[in-house]
Amino acid sequence: MNPLRWKFHWQMLLSIALAVLLAAGLGLSGAGEGAFAKGLLGVADFVGNLFMRALKMVIVPLVATSIVSGMLSLGGDRHFGRIGLRVFVYYAATGLFAILGGLFFVNLFKPGHVDAVTAEAIVGQAGAAPDLAAKLSGASLSDMTGFFSRMVPDNIVTAATDNGNLLGIIFFCLCFGFFISRLTGEARTFQEKLWTSLNAVMLRLTGWIIAFAPIGVFGLVLPVVVRTGFGLVVPLALFFLTVMLGLCLHLFGTLSLFLWRFGRVNPLTHQRAMLPVLLTAFSSSSSSATLPVTIETVEKTGVSNRICGFTLPLGATVNMDGTALYECVVVIFVAQFYGAMQGFEIGFFTQMKVVILALLTSVGVAGIPSASLVAIAMILGFVGLPIEAVALVWVTDRILDMCRTAVNVYSDTCGAVIVARMEGESVYGAPSEKGN
Repeated sequence: MNPLRWKFHWQMLLSIALAVLLAAGLGLSGAGEGAFAKGLLGVADFVGNLFMRALKMVIVPLVATSIVSGMLSLGGDRHFGRIGLRVFVYYAATGLFAILGGLFFVNLFKPGHVDAVTAEAIVGQAGAAPDLAAKLSGASLSDMTGFFSRMVPDNIVTAATDNGNLLGIIFFCLCFGFFISRLTGEARTFQEKLWTSLNAVMLRLTGWIIAFAPIGVFGLVLPVVVRTGFGLVVPLALFFLTVMLGLCLHLFGTLSLFLWRFGRVNPLTHQRAMLPVLLTAFSSSSSSATLPVTIETVEKTGVSNRICGFTLPLGATVNMDGTALYECVVVIFVAQFYGAMQGFEIGFFTQMKVVILALLTSVGVAGIPSASLVAIAMILGFVGLPIEAVALVWVTDRILDMCRTAVNVYSDTCGAVIVARMEGESVYGAPSEKGN
C-alpha cells in the first residue's frame, strides 16, 4: 500500500509516529550524540524550517483575501440589513465565548507550567528573547491602548512586512471588504471576481503547502522529541485535556444555551439531528468539504434554503469557534513554557491581546485541514514568541483538528437555526415566531 495515497490524517499520524519512534530509537541506542544522529537532526531542522517559512509566506495574502472575500459575501447579500447583522453578532459572540472558555481552562490547568530545566529542554532556547518577560508579563493598560492604535497603520505596505502590525492588515481588509460590498454595477462585479479568484488561488497554494505537512511535521517533531525524550508527555496530555474541555464546554454548554435562549430549540434534539454533520466534519477535518452535508441536514430541520444558502457557506469560511479556541490555548501554552524557563507569568493584557487576535484571525482561516497553523504562526509572531514553537503541539494536532472542525461546523448549524427562528421560520415543527 502506497502511503502517499493514504488519507491526510493517516499520513500525519504516520509522520508523527515515525518521528517519535526514531527519536526513541536514537535515545535507547545511545546514538543521539553520534555523527549520524547530528546529521539527521540537521536535515530535520532544515525540513521543518523550510515548512515554517512556507507557512509564513502565505500568512498575509491568505488572511487578506479570506477576510475581503468573507466581507463581500456578508455585505453583498440583499438580506444583509437584517439577516447579515444577526449572523455577524452570532459569529462574534460565540467566537468570543469559545476563546474565553479556552482561556479559562488553560489558566486553570496551566499545562505549560513545568520546572525550568524541563522547560529549557523542551523549547531548547534558554537564552532566546531576553526581553520576552517584558513583552508577555509587563504589558499595561497603556500598552493595550497602543495595541488598538496599531489597528490603523500609517503605511499598509510596511504593516504587511511587520509581524507586530498584522492587526493593521486585518483591520484594513475588514474595512476594504466592507466598502467593496457597497459598490454597485461593474465596479462591484470586477472586485468580486478579483478577490474571489485571488482567494481561490491562495486556498490552493495553502492546500499545496499543507499537503507537505507530514514531511514538515516530521522535521519539526523529531528534534523536539530527541531533545526532550518523553518529558513532553505530561504537558501534552494536559494540553490535550485543556483543549478538549474547552471544546466540550462550547459545544454542549455555550451553543446549547444559544439554541435554547435565542432559537427556542431543544439542544438535544438538534444534536441528534446534526450527528451526520458532526461525523463528516470529524472525519474530513474540513468545514468546506462538509458543507454539502451541512446544508442538506439543516434544511431537513425546516430552515429555508434562503437562510441555509446565506449562513452556512459564510459560516464555513468565517465562523471558526473551535479554531479560535485552539489558537488561544496554543499560544498561552507556548508562553507558559517560556515563562517557566525565564521565571515570569504571562500578563492579563497580553492574554487579552491573544483573545482579540484569535477572534480576528479565525475569520481568515481557510476551511481546510490544519490551516489554523497560519493563524497560530501569526499570533506567536505578534506576541514575540518563536513561530517554530508550534512544533510542541503537533503530536496532538491531528486529533484536535478533527474535534475543533466538528465544533466549527456545529456552530454554523446552530447559527442557521437561530437566525431562521428569528426570521419567523418553523424549525423542528415549532410554531413560527415572526417578529421576535
